Amino acid sequence: MNCLLGISGGIAAYKSADLASKLMGLGHDVRVVMTPSATRFVGPLTFEGLTGHRALLDDASASPMAHIEWARWCDVAILAPATASTMGKLAHGIADNQLLSLWLALRADVPQLVCPAMNTAMWEHPAVQQNAATLSSWPRVTLIPPVAKRLACGEVGEGGLADISTILKSMPC
Repeated sequence: MNCLLGISGGIAAYKSADLASKLMGLGHDVRVVMTPSATRFVGPLTFEGLTGHRALLDDASASPMAHIEWARWCDVAILAPATASTMGKLAHGIADNQLLSLWLALRADVPQLVCPAMNTAMWEHPAVQQNAATLSSWPRVTLIPPVAKRLACGEVGEGGLADISTILKSMPC
C-alpha cells in the first residue's frame, strides 16, 4: 500500500519516525511530506533514510506539481502529528504549504487518518474542537483522538499523540 505520512510541527513529530519505520516494516511504501515547522523538530534526512524517498518540503527542490503527483500516488494518508494550526487550516481549506496543498488534492476515495497532538488546553479549545468535528464529519476521514499523558510542557492531560500501535490498527488494510 502507498502510504503518505504528513508531519506537522509539534514535539510529537519525532514519533513519526517510528511510525514511518513500522509502516515500512509492514511492507508499505511510505512518502513523507513535512510542514516547515516540522523540520525544526525532526530532520527530513531521517525520513529519507527510513523510507528511501526524499521528504516533500516547502523548498525549490520540489516539482511544481509534486503535491498533485503525490496525492494521486497514495492509497492512504496519515497526518501525525496534526497540530492545532494544521487542523484549522485543513478544516477551512487553507493550503499555504506543501502538506496542506497535497492534502486538499487527495482523491475523494483516499482514507485519511488525522492524529492530533498538542497541549491539553489547546486540544480542549472550542475552535480546535470545532475543527476536529469538521474534519471527522468528512467522508473517509478518521480522527484518532489524542491520549491523556504527561505532555512536553510538563502538564498531564489529553493531547498526546495516540500510540503508534493504535494508529497502525486504524489503517484501512
